[in-house]
Amino acid sequence: MEQASLAFFQNFYTNVSLYVVAEPGAVLPDAQPVPVAVAVPEAAAPVAAPPLPPLAPPAAAVAVPAGPPPAPARPATPPAAPIPIPGKLPSLASLPLKAAPAPPPMTPPAAAPVVPAPPVAPVPAAAPPQRTAPPLTETPYSTLGSNPNGLVILVRMDAVRFQRLPKNVFLNKLLMAIRLIMEDVVLINVESHLPVALSTLRRKLAAKQVIGFGKNLLDVAVYKTQLYEPVLLVNDVAYLPAAEIELLEEDNSRKKLLWQAMQRMFLA
Repeated sequence: MEQASLAFFQNFYTNVSLYVVAEPGAVLPDAQPVPVAVAVPEAAAPVAAPPLPPLAPPAAAVAVPAGPPPAPARPATPPAAPIPIPGKLPSLASLPLKAAPAPPPMTPPAAAPVVPAPPVAPVPAAAPPQRTAPPLTETPYSTLGSNPNGLVILVRMDAVRFQRLPKNVFLNKLLMAIRLIMEDVVLINVESHLPVALSTLRRKLAAKQVIGFGKNLLDVAVYKTQLYEPVLLVNDVAYLPAAEIELLEEDNSRKKLLWQAMQRMFLA
């Protein structure tokens, strides 16, 4: 058995039979085995084959072509993109060009529907302001005296005191200082907190000089005068405002201011 294994391997590696194993029962010529000499290179050392397992029956030999098989054709691959260098922006030349998409067609905006404006209601004309007080031409007053061309003296007091006014000592002395007497004047008592209208007095009186003892007595002189300062009003009417007669009777300083104003108005 060892001889048969050795003969098989030597034949497998060198394709030369070193030993011929005689089959059982076969008789060689001359009845003696003939050794076959095989040339063995001198430099080659005998290799001791390791013990091998029992051999399987040899398989059919597969025909192998003589040369190496041709390499299959590879599909053409595009050139590899250059490796980007860290910290360096890629070149625009290496970027693939892509066609910009066409912008969508511009559609004009739909016109907003025209909504008619609601009709504007006409604004009613502003009504004239309602007077909360009667006109100044209707301010009530009472009179004492009958000289239409005389001096007009305006006061505001109760009816009893007004009836006693022609006998007032202070008022009579004041008239004497300007060379007048009580019969030369017309006394008018304004019976309301509102002033009397000058136009109302002018319909009955033609006097050109008026003295007012008190505040808010004549409509055209309410905002244009100050105490003891004679002024010229409409229609060349001279007007002198003064304090109430009761205050003048007890205050000499006011009497002095009044006398100086009367000198400028009557004696200048």
